[in-house]
Order: sequence, then structure tokens, then C-alpha cells
Amino acid sequence: MRSAIREAYCRVRDGFSADRVVADPDLNAQFLKTCRELGLDEPPALLNKTLLNGRKAAFLTGLSRSQRTSFRNEDEYRFASEVAARYLQQRDEVSLDEIISDPSRASEFDRIAQDIAPGYSSLQYRWAALNLRKAKRLRPELLAQVQPPEAIDFGSLDELHIDGLPTCHGIYIFYGPDATLYIGETENLRKRVSKHIDHSDNKGLARWFWEHGYERVHLEIRVLPPRTSKRVRTALERELIESRRPLFNVQHT
Repeated sequence: MRSAIREAYCRVRDGFSADRVVADPDLNAQFLKTCRELGLDEPPALLNKTLLNGRKAAFLTGLSRSQRTSFRNEDEYRFASEVAARYLQQRDEVSLDEIISDPSRASEFDRIAQDIAPGYSSLQYRWAALNLRKAKRLRPELLAQVQPPEAIDFGSLDELHIDGLPTCHGIYIFYGPDATLYIGETENLRKRVSKHIDHSDNKGLARWFWEHGYERVHLEIRVLPPRTSKRVRTALERELIESRRPLFNVQHT
């Protein structure tokens, strides 16, 4: 399989790296089509993941150096890529490579990033996430792995149905269009989120909502097991605050 993947990559790469061929929807479609023509019938996610691992596995050695991929104004959508990547990594317990390699997950990643920062291409969102990982800004939050949520959800606050939120223990994260706004823990997600939306007791968040409204705010909720203690919830909250650096939480150093 590896020799065929190398051949398919060489035929379509147009001087680009394996990362670019997997992340670029157009190049990736050509790569997968060529894989099929060469007799490979493995799932696209496996073909893409194998290509991404090609350098480590040493079956892409000896090829000419790849041309550099870069985009202007990446700072305008980098945050959206980070939120989308972290959400899917936590929800599905997968790596960024697995997100980008799987066409279904990659499309969901694109949709989330597009919803937060509209107007950019799938390749731009995906490339920004790969650059974040390279800069070590997508490091896993370890406590969240030790105490994973029972469920995790993400959506636009403007379209939120409060009555549909769970009434159990959890963590909630408010995202603005270019920064994390606030992170909290609670025994009752519905009651606590409703309080913030009605009139938050966090003055900074309340003022931000008053000045900007809810149209471009997104909410992530993490439902925790019923008997999760206050101490565990606080530890999870603190780790997220230190990792995400929200605007309206007290920052710990």
C-alpha cells in the first residue's frame, strides 16, 4: 500500500508537501482518485493518514523539497481553527491528523470554523490548525482526558434553546469571534448559562454581551458525570482557563 500511496502522491503533489495534499480539498480529491486508479480500496481516512505519516515511516524519502504554503491574514481566522480543532479533538478523542484525514470530520471542522470566522477557504482553516500544532498551541488539556465529559456540544448562542440545555453538572465556554470570552463550571448547566444570558454576574462578560450582542457568540458545553465533585469541576475549569486564556476570567499564573 505504501508504494502505491507514494506513487499517487508523486503524481498529484505539484511540488507540495504531504500535509498540503491532505489538507487541500482539491489536491486531496486528486490524490484519492489516483489511489483508486492504482488499485487501493482502503477508506480515505486511512489513505490520508498513511500519507501524513509517510515521512516518519520513511517511504517519502528522496523526493524533491516541497514548496512553502502560506496565507495572508491568518490571524483573522486562526482562533476559529483552534476552537474547531479542540472541540473535535475532545469530543471524538482524536488527533488533528485524524480530523484532517477523515473527509467527514474535516468537513465538520470546516463548518465550525466557517461559522465562527466566515469568508475563508477550507484549506486556510485547516492550514491554520496545522500551524497551531506546529507552534505547540494545540497541546492536549490533560485533566480533561483523565475526567472526560459524558457529552460535549457546540453551537451558536443566537440559535440556542435554553430549555434544551441539560440540568446537570458541567463546564461551559463562551467564545467570541476572535477570543475565548468566559469559562465556568456549574452544578446546573441550564440554570447557569441562562443566568449569564439574562444578565451575567460577571461584569466584563455582561458588558461584552450588551455591546456586541449574541449573534457571533458560540457556546461549548461539557456534560460531566452526575457525581462530579466541586473540586474536580474547579480543577477542570482552571486548566481550561490557563489553556484558553479567556478575557473575563481571573488568569492564574
